[in-house]
Amino acid sequence: MTKTKHEITRRSALLAATGALLEADSRHSTFGGVALGIQSRSFKDRPLDEAIAAMSLIGFGTCELSGVHVEPKTPAGGLRQWRLTVPLDLFVTAGEKFRQAGIEPQFLTYNLSATATEAEIARGFEMAKALGAKAISSSTKLNVVPMIDAVATRHKMRVGLHNHSMIRPGEVTTPDDFAAALRGRSEYIAITLDIGHFTAAGFDPALWFRQHYREVISLHIKDRKKDQGPAVPFGEGDTPIDQVLRFIRENVRNIPALIEYEYEAKDNVAEIRKCFDYCKKVLLS
Repeated sequence: MTKTKHEITRRSALLAATGALLEADSRHSTFGGVALGIQSRSFKDRPLDEAIAAMSLIGFGTCELSGVHVEPKTPAGGLRQWRLTVPLDLFVTAGEKFRQAGIEPQFLTYNLSATATEAEIARGFEMAKALGAKAISSSTKLNVVPMIDAVATRHKMRVGLHNHSMIRPGEVTTPDDFAAALRGRSEYIAITLDIGHFTAAGFDPALWFRQHYREVISLHIKDRKKDQGPAVPFGEGDTPIDQVLRFIRENVRNIPALIEYEYEAKDNVAEIRKCFDYCKKVLLS
């Protein structure tokens, strides 16, 4: 289904409005006009309170809250049951902790399996609103996207579909997968572009982003080698981090760049600070 001019205009307008909210919340952590934030999964080695302290120490002012910091690893009755029954106060409190530290939790990670139910999907929007987030980022399957779209439209909240690097049927990985996920969908469905995974899958994130930035709600910044290669320190892989960040700075400052640290090191805080400084230098040069 080909998008009409009206549909494209509505999508662009909603993206601009969402971006303006994100930018307004992140002015104290912008460089070259670009909000530089963190995916909290970068601190998966520590509980939420310690992760927030580390984010504040480094200087982050915006983040995406990962499920690793709020969802139990092996909940009784399964993750879906936990999601449907956990008190929303958990997310209200988490949001308050972030904001007390000067960090805005703009996104909530809410990953959904191929068997996700409408009730489970809807609960994610309730969690995001309780947190005070402006949007959701979700790793999911193509078959779930129509249901996500319907619920997102009811809640009037955007969802960025997050890509990984393994190319399999039903995944959101390749440019064709992105096109299939967005085809016929409302303006509430967008892409959370992980530029490291996109590189490892064999594609050029700088090129795709230049052509499709209107469909992107946020970026996950990491450096990986091509051909399903590992995550490495920033500047040592094949991911065109510099090109992507400069394009945001020059053209679309309302799209946040969220660092997602994944390579192994002895001191996570020191390494994430290096990632932060790398991106900051690019944006200010």
